[in-house]
Amino acid sequence: MGLITETSLRAMLGSGRGLPNPFPIGAEDRVTPAAADFLKDRRIGLRRIAPGREAGALIPVGVSNRHVHLSPSHVEVLFGRGSRLHSLRELSQKGQFAAQETVTLVGPKGEIPGVRVLGPSRGVTQVEISQTDGRQLGVAPAVRLSGDLAGTPGILIRGPAGAVVLSEGLIVARNHVHLSTDDAARLSVQHGDRLLLQSLGDRPIVFADATARVDERFSLDFHIDTDEANAAFLRTGDVVRLVGINMNIADLFRERQT
Repeated sequence: MGLITETSLRAMLGSGRGLPNPFPIGAEDRVTPAAADFLKDRRIGLRRIAPGREAGALIPVGVSNRHVHLSPSHVEVLFGRGSRLHSLRELSQKGQFAAQETVTLVGPKGEIPGVRVLGPSRGVTQVEISQTDGRQLGVAPAVRLSGDLAGTPGILIRGPAGAVVLSEGLIVARNHVHLSTDDAARLSVQHGDRLLLQSLGDRPIVFADATARVDERFSLDFHIDTDEANAAFLRTGDVVRLVGINMNIADLFRERQT
């Protein structure tokens, strides 16, 4: 059982994350009278989550900054013959890491240095940026799921030892949710489902078409880019609520009216 106090609520506010409205509490959580008054004064309601749903209804957020996935041959072109990627820190998905290596992206209107390479290397090089990054570079990337690169724009990648000119492979990553097979079973989600997810902070935004990606190796994570995170006041480690599966926004409001 968790105890929600005025002190803990003030700490959440002090972190800059804001307070979700309504404020979700588990079936066995207890709210002190001072905490209840604190929420009431700010016109924030309480939403009791049904037993067994605490971990299933809320999905952690992972904000993905611009990054590059490189093929083994392109690692050597950019960083020198025989080079390999060196892990800087582990990522949320098992076996993946942010590499020590960085590159510069070069477009018609500008360049962005210090772009992190993610490892391990892949079969095909892929560059993921935000729409804001695209404007800085002077390119118009398509919104695609990772790996769906046919017909996408190219980009020049410059490293310390050389450069690579891609004919295609530049995308804005479509937001998506990684789920293990156990997560998917608990949430009644199948691979490829379209999920409606609501942010819980000061700006409650509904992400209406997040693609479910299910694999036994995955950890539960909602991946968005920096533009989406800034619009919804979200940071890595925040949570969003699953509010619908294979629905549209109109369906969501019809359900609330019935």
